Amino acid sequence: MTRLFAFALGAIMALTTTAHAEGRQRLGYGRLITNDLIGDTYDRWRTGTYASSRVWGPEWQGQAPDGFGQLLEFRFNGEIIAPENLAGPSPVDRPYVGALSFGLHTHFQPQQIDYAVGADLVVTGPQTGLDDFQDFVHDVLGGRKISPQVRRQQLGNNVFPRLVVEAGREFEVGRAHIRPFGEARLGVEDMIRAGADISFGRVGQGELMIREPTTGQRYRVVQNPFKGYAFVVGGDIAYVDRSEYLPASSGIVLTEERARVRAGLHWENATGTNAFYGLTWLSEEFETQRRGQFVGSVRLRLQF
Repeated sequence: MTRLFAFALGAIMALTTTAHAEGRQRLGYGRLITNDLIGDTYDRWRTGTYASSRVWGPEWQGQAPDGFGQLLEFRFNGEIIAPENLAGPSPVDRPYVGALSFGLHTHFQPQQIDYAVGADLVVTGPQTGLDDFQDFVHDVLGGRKISPQVRRQQLGNNVFPRLVVEAGREFEVGRAHIRPFGEARLGVEDMIRAGADISFGRVGQGELMIREPTTGQRYRVVQNPFKGYAFVVGGDIAYVDRSEYLPASSGIVLTEERARVRAGLHWENATGTNAFYGLTWLSEEFETQRRGQFVGSVRLRLQF
């Protein structure tokens, strides 16, 4: 393990100790796996992510507390972004990116608007080991190996800051719950985003849900058990000013607008076992990208 990872893990452990010391309790844990293999079945561009969150705070009252910093989320994300062909990439395709991020976020809800505010450190390059990990998975499951050319041209070793701010408000319209939101991201990618999520069923009611950054799918962290099914849909559009994932040195020009459209199905039984599958369409992110892509997201939680 590199010194950088040791430092990041040590920082998270120290923050966790602080959370306990200030009278907070663990409220929940959530995760979401996203891959294009369970979407459009290809292995390209926004090809795979893993998101996880651990939350500490005062006793849960069905919504986030009204004070900034009372509820803390420790967030970890891993992401692989790849050219369309790992073995022989086009000269006008995007560079390979392996990125790991470690962050501290807080959720609070003064009045009727809920906020999520936080910061991450995003670690990129061969130091993450994600290129080796993808090669290992392809060796086991079958798939193209990453060519030496792709490895040489991947985004290099670096650490970038990232600030994330999201604000949303939920409205009940008949049997649907509609939540328009706005989001700003600064650091490794600079963008502003606006959109809405709609849920049909009890998912999200009295719960804390956190947005996965690549797809915008929201995963359950502090859960309110229900029995049956819940359906969710959503979409958003972003203006992108800059992206370290598409550096000027690569010669690839990013598109200033990005759109996402998503849908998903939650299921839970009487024992608390639950599952989620979501499908998201992502628009083109750079001018020479031939088309958008579909990625799938899954989560399974077993209770006995």
